[in-house]
Amino acid sequence: MTAGKNKNDNDQKGGMQKLLNGIEKLGNKVPHPVLMFLYLIILIVVLSHVLYLFNVSVTEEIVVREPPYTDYEYYNDPSSPGYREEDYQDEKYEYVVEEKTISIRSLLTTEGIRFIFTSFVPNFQGFGVVAVTFIAMMGAGVAEAAGLMSAMIRKLVKVAPRGLITFIIVFVGVVSSVATDAGYLILIPLGAAAFITLRRHPLAGLAAAFAGVSAVFGVNIIFTPIDSMLTEITNEAISLSAGTPLSLAANLFFSIGSSLVMAIVVTWVTDKIVEPRLGKFDFEVYAAEHPEIGDANEFTPEEKRGLKYAVLASLAMIVLVLVLTLPSGAPLRQPEGYVGSSPLLDSLLFIITMLFFVAGVAYGKGAGTFKSSNDIIAAVTKTFQGLAGLMFMFLMIAQFIAYFNFTNMPTVLAISMAGVLETLNVGALPLLIGLILVIMILNIILPGVVPKWAIFAPVFIPIFVRLGVAPQTVLAAYRVGDSPLNVITPLMVYLPFVVTVAQRYDKKSGIGTVIALMLPYAFVVAIAWTLFFVLWFILGIPLGPGYPVSF
Repeated sequence: MTAGKNKNDNDQKGGMQKLLNGIEKLGNKVPHPVLMFLYLIILIVVLSHVLYLFNVSVTEEIVVREPPYTDYEYYNDPSSPGYREEDYQDEKYEYVVEEKTISIRSLLTTEGIRFIFTSFVPNFQGFGVVAVTFIAMMGAGVAEAAGLMSAMIRKLVKVAPRGLITFIIVFVGVVSSVATDAGYLILIPLGAAAFITLRRHPLAGLAAAFAGVSAVFGVNIIFTPIDSMLTEITNEAISLSAGTPLSLAANLFFSIGSSLVMAIVVTWVTDKIVEPRLGKFDFEVYAAEHPEIGDANEFTPEEKRGLKYAVLASLAMIVLVLVLTLPSGAPLRQPEGYVGSSPLLDSLLFIITMLFFVAGVAYGKGAGTFKSSNDIIAAVTKTFQGLAGLMFMFLMIAQFIAYFNFTNMPTVLAISMAGVLETLNVGALPLLIGLILVIMILNIILPGVVPKWAIFAPVFIPIFVRLGVAPQTVLAAYRVGDSPLNVITPLMVYLPFVVTVAQRYDKKSGIGTVIALMLPYAFVVAIAWTLFFVLWFILGIPLGPGYPVSF
């Protein structure tokens, strides 16, 4: 990144900018992520044995998932004679409440050492983000190599009001949680590319997209697979108090309101805090090194033809998906009509990847950037080659997460923090705020949205029910606490990918650069969203159709 023109921007920076610059410098002195996670693994090994020797354990009621009753696969033909409706109804996972004593397990016992050696390959093999990254980047890589990404972003920049570009990127990021990983792998590079097309700092676009995708992950304007899992766990916890189960719409109004308001907040942070701190980006130098960067106002006849082909190919792909989804008994249609476990939602990443792949090939044919099938294969190969360093980091991250979970330390810590909140003798609203703060802190070491709720729901749902607070309100508070700090936790599995994207525009970028970029989002979104929740609670606005904040 380069300095701005105003000397005051460099020599008389405010306290916040100095703090962020200091964090960036300190963070960039952190060892390479591969070494960092190696050191963390060593720490976990030693700490687990110390806690094991002290017999550290907790006893708590938690929600656990039972295996499905059938081995039904989506590709079974519903029209075949062997099809039975009850098979579909039994396929859904069941969540039950069990009392468990959870003890710290040492990685230096016979069992622990055996786990370290025998699980190394399975840990990486079962690390889902690896396959997801390759699949998502295959389509994006073809589209980028063809020139579709650049042309599409330039078209968006040309037709969209300049003042709304940031909000559009952020809001699309918020909505992208319906496709989970696709938002991280596709939108974050697009955000950076869109900003550089506008001759704005690309790291600001990256940060805006990352914040939209991750810092507001827990809500959406439509139902997502996460909603179904959180609702199922909540309902099992409600059964402890003999309450009425929730539907998917229990937090619908709050989710829609949060999505819109937090998108505005993230946009404000980008435009008023993050981008001014970055200063002016040296576009001329970057453009000289990357001649593929084009003028947003000029399209060659070949590019126009390529865009036309891409639009037609995309429409054909969308029609195909609709044909496979809408008719009764269609392959991607859930027979019960239950959106949460729909094969369509389970296929979204693949569908998005194929949409980019098909559109990229069509654009390449129309624009003349792809002359033969060898060019397409070369584009995919080049994309995969660029992921080699990221895969090495994923290898170490997979080991760390597996070893950390083996020790039970995340679960023991979570239950202990839940116990502290439970013993506090305060009113409903302060306790809800306390729940939000605890979830935010815990999210640093346990980023997963579902595992934390499986631990907290059986503890807090009955407590708040006795205080006259509805379960849907507790779930809404959990959503607020779960997301804002996603963007700064070192255990975020996509953090290395974000660093890799940042290094395209600033080769000196490191983990410190990204964390310094995202800290303003984490704190501002955390504060704004908590205040938004408090205001919603005080005003007594229903959280969903038929779901008030209190009984």
